[in-house]
Amino acid sequence: MEKAVDQVFMPSILEGFLLAYNLDKEYKLLGDFENYVYQVKQGDRSAILRITHSSHRSEDEIQGEIAWLNYLHQQGANVPEVFESIHKNLVEKQIAEDNTVFFACLFSKVEGEQVRANDTKFNEELFHSWGKEIGKLHRLTAEYKPAIETRKHWYEDDLFEIEKYVPKEAAVIEQTRQIIRTLNQLPKQDFALIHNDVHNGNFFYDGREIHIFDFDDACYFWLVSDIAIPLYYSCYALFPEDSNEEEKVRFANQFLEAFMNGYTQEMVPPKDWEKQLSLFLQVRDITLYAALNKKIAPEDRNENLERRMNQIKHRIEQNTPIVSIN
Repeated sequence: MEKAVDQVFMPSILEGFLLAYNLDKEYKLLGDFENYVYQVKQGDRSAILRITHSSHRSEDEIQGEIAWLNYLHQQGANVPEVFESIHKNLVEKQIAEDNTVFFACLFSKVEGEQVRANDTKFNEELFHSWGKEIGKLHRLTAEYKPAIETRKHWYEDDLFEIEKYVPKEAAVIEQTRQIIRTLNQLPKQDFALIHNDVHNGNFFYDGREIHIFDFDDACYFWLVSDIAIPLYYSCYALFPEDSNEEEKVRFANQFLEAFMNGYTQEMVPPKDWEKQLSLFLQVRDITLYAALNKKIAPEDRNENLERRMNQIKHRIEQNTPIVSIN
């Protein structure tokens, strides 16, 4: 989390949200990269409390996320339910001492457990389920008609304004601009509201199906991004930069075969997805690199993170994706 946000996130803010949702005083912090995320208790029920600063999302954007999430949940997708506060609100808000705003939402805790990339369950059966559930989201969303589109389109994401976060890295800036020009030339086919961040840290697995959460990055983008991102983070986790390239390519092909077999059970694949996949792998390098520079100050980065960021920077400068697809 940016230091400016941390400085105004007073204990009273969290306490106020706990009261607004009638939650127990005991809680566990799960993450604080872009939002403050807590595991909480509401009587006998475990739930997830997410607190978002207004510098990250507006209230309208959050309402748009929740409206879509509720629709997906009602249509049978494996996604969280959103709970009302004691005031019958799906979004609660509190004003910080600098007059900025914090918003809170309460979500059900999904079934299953996290599967890490080095787990024996991280296998083709999981990849098939992964693709199937994303295909289901895409199929259901094709019928979704929001009253007002409040979620951003991809080009409104400040992470594409990479010069704000790495102003001295000319090669990175130029390659980002070239990627944006390429995206702007793509036909608006297979383009819709998507999750845009379904890596294995954003779902639980019950041994049969995955249950997706964290829709904070939802935006209007090409469907193929939801195919590229699972592959990107799988390679990111399994293969350090000095790994055997042939082994990485072999894994990528195995992953995609199982993933797309699952996807096609629910949804016709996006047109030309194979040709576009490398482009969207490069897009994830750009947005991840921008996010890391935005959120984590240089003095707070450890050696491993610095090495990872340098690897991403090198790929962007060389105009190469994380893995080459056959």
